[in-house]
Amino acid sequence: MSSNKNALIRYKTLDKCLKNKYKKYTLEDLIDECSEALFEFEGKESFVSKRTVQLDLQNMRSEKFGYEAPIEVYERKYYRYSDPEYSIHNISVNESDLKAMNNAVQILKQFKDFSMFKEMNGVIQKLEDSIHSTNQKSIIHLDKNEQLKGLEHIDILYDAILNKKVLNIIYKSFKARTSDSYVVHPQLLKEFNNRWFLICSNKHYVYNLALDRMEDIQIEEKIEYIDMNLDGDEYFKDIVGVSVSPTMASRNVVFFVDAANAPYVKTKPFHASQEIVSETHEGTIFKICVQLNFELERLLLGFGESLVVHKPRKLRLRLQEKFMEAHKNYKNLVMDDED
Repeated sequence: MSSNKNALIRYKTLDKCLKNKYKKYTLEDLIDECSEALFEFEGKESFVSKRTVQLDLQNMRSEKFGYEAPIEVYERKYYRYSDPEYSIHNISVNESDLKAMNNAVQILKQFKDFSMFKEMNGVIQKLEDSIHSTNQKSIIHLDKNEQLKGLEHIDILYDAILNKKVLNIIYKSFKARTSDSYVVHPQLLKEFNNRWFLICSNKHYVYNLALDRMEDIQIEEKIEYIDMNLDGDEYFKDIVGVSVSPTMASRNVVFFVDAANAPYVKTKPFHASQEIVSETHEGTIFKICVQLNFELERLLLGFGESLVVHKPRKLRLRLQEKFMEAHKNYKNLVMDDED
């Protein structure tokens, strides 16, 4: 058991003793109570030293953990709270704390219909009741879509990652005519552009599956789970979006953004590696170092005529081709009537 867990058990035990109005506790009694409590949790003999309990009492008296417990020694040997109503579990908050908690509740309420947060509904209600929260309108609005297809799978996928379970997923990609069965070792869940993906592995190859293309999920109990120990920050550090290639090297992508749109790119960088190469009254040239993937192309195309890719040549020619196709589509469009 960790030292932090031990300390929490001791504090809880001391609090129970110090608020007991019907029994007198000496320091030795408190030591015995803490030792017994640890024995119950650990299932093995535990002895708490006199110095440890003295330090615990000192910490509870101090502001260190916000307790400031009114512990007194009476008759020169017994310990108790001078305030019989005090407990370290009583939360003491000021008006500023209440406002901060109320703001947090308003944000949490936006997730109340989201599948993963359904069990939080009761907790949120308790928080509202305990801080006398007013039914104010939400000032912060988070972009979300509870009706997004695939969200119903998040719970089982989350539990499978947490409990290290292998899954058999019936999956139908946008390009496939029929569904396929994938036996995968789930590693991470990733949200990008209001769409959810499962990062999973099979035979040490890591790839992603979109939740909205999953048709059925079953747990494979007989297959041993392989943990890839993926760190999300490290795994996604060289990309925009979710598509990671295990073999592709990151490339320097240099692009120009006109003066009207450059401020948006400055304040919301395309990637953590973004830097300014040069700047004139006409616009700004930026550089990022990322893998070239579908999500990056979509991001760059979204800026339309206000953005021009300089390097790499392969990416520039690919976007040029897409814009030419788009121009052809508009040129050949026949309108039935004029607006």
